[in-house]
Amino acid sequence: MSRTIDPATYDFYQSGAPFFSLNSAAGPSRHLDGFLDQLDTGGRILELGCGPGRDSARILERGFDLDATDGIPAIVKKANERHGVGARLMQFDELETEAEYDAVWAHACLLHCPRARLPDVLNRIHRALKPGGYHYASFKLGDREGRDLLGRLHNFPSPDWLLETYSAAGFACVDKNIFAGKGSDGTQRDWIALTVRKA
Repeated sequence: MSRTIDPATYDFYQSGAPFFSLNSAAGPSRHLDGFLDQLDTGGRILELGCGPGRDSARILERGFDLDATDGIPAIVKKANERHGVGARLMQFDELETEAEYDAVWAHACLLHCPRARLPDVLNRIHRALKPGGYHYASFKLGDREGRDLLGRLHNFPSPDWLLETYSAAGFACVDKNIFAGKGSDGTQRDWIALTVRKA
């Protein structure tokens, strides 16, 4: 198994794929359209952790060339069954392309990457972007790696640690938004939505 997917987290999503694909409360991310507004229509976007495909469907609807991916086989299957987005199986540390994408969208997925592996994943994202390319990711904030009440691994970064890690990977911060949100386990905590750009 990939070093960037914790076994318990993998099992949670693999077994829970039907629930996540049918949960009507989870629409496209509220930050998605604002992110897409920064890009030229028709640009190529890599989506990491596409989940049930709701953001994927919106990206396609907006006229972009989408490469939707997820590391969980059952999730990929459901995204394609429900939204026909052409999602494919890929884990974070399997990203090998260079200067292929205008943007990388990673809503609420990199938060499951172990802290020790996140710098490598960010370097891979940086390499996969074209010069000047944009990247969005959202994380639950905290001060140390841990698990939520559902047993899923989270890296729970502080804003400073996260920004320093992105900077070390060669990214410049474009926008950061800290907001309150409730996770799937019902826990209320602060999140950060981060948009960065490849220099």
